[in-house]
Amino acid sequence: MIGILGVLAVAVASVMIGSRMVGPAGLFDAHAPGHAILEARLPRTALALLVGAALGVAGGCLQGLTRNPLADPGLLGVNAGASFAMVLAIGYVGVSSLHTYLWFAFVGAAVAALLVHGLASLGRDGATPGKLVLVGAAVTAGLTSWTSGVLLLQHHTMDVYRRWEVGTVGGRDWSAVAAGAPFLAVGAILALAGSRTLDALALGDDLARGLGRRVALDRLVIGAAIVLLAGTATALAGPVGFVGLLAPHLVRATGTAAYTRVLPLAALYGAVLVTVADVVGRVILPPTEVQVGIMTAVVGVPVFCWFLRRGRLGAV
Repeated sequence: MIGILGVLAVAVASVMIGSRMVGPAGLFDAHAPGHAILEARLPRTALALLVGAALGVAGGCLQGLTRNPLADPGLLGVNAGASFAMVLAIGYVGVSSLHTYLWFAFVGAAVAALLVHGLASLGRDGATPGKLVLVGAAVTAGLTSWTSGVLLLQHHTMDVYRRWEVGTVGGRDWSAVAAGAPFLAVGAILALAGSRTLDALALGDDLARGLGRRVALDRLVIGAAIVLLAGTATALAGPVGFVGLLAPHLVRATGTAAYTRVLPLAALYGAVLVTVADVVGRVILPPTEVQVGIMTAVVGVPVFCWFLRRGRLGAV
């Protein structure tokens, strides 16, 4: 209940607060001063809530799937794969439509996730949590380097990409929300349906098999959910870091450990984090705005360091 109230509070604040403060009455009066401003902020607020919720759930799924508290879509190459695919689409295919961005982002995120899992599976013991993180960091570094190389050769791509790479929910309309909502809904359903699977996997693969779980199929379903959620969020808003890492830990700090509760609450916490970061970014350096991808890092780093110092990182 507190999480839902928090989401409603930050949604109202996001609609009202900006370079110009506007009262909520303008929403219901088309002739009121500021009505146009409120209408422009509504899709931005909806997009911030969706992106934050998607990244929160994706981060929780990844931490459960890898049994690693440091896992998030950015660390395991998912965001880097989506970014690299979009740069290739802009630079060599001439893509300029958000709807097409989404498909390239999915392909890039899926290929990166499969590559990380495939490489981590080589050798003894298979894809252990530690190997997944190391391989994910290496793949992320490699894809980021390739992305930079393409941008250096394609100046037009650089012009388009630089407005997207910092992570922003501004300048979007309802068409962006409508384009991403179906994919996010499917991803959320798969993730929430797999929450009991994550609870079983937390006991270890052998015990999970003993409980009747088909571990390989379960990992595939949850991996598809992560690709849909993280790939869509990245295509809509650009790379937004720390939300997938931090939101599940904020939930666990309340004493909640079961994924049947961690994932829904991580969605609420992630939505609040991104929306608050967007609102603060609008007013912290007037008359300009600081993009939400920067603000989540500005807010997320000290909070995460506080968690580390206080030993509040919960077990996954």
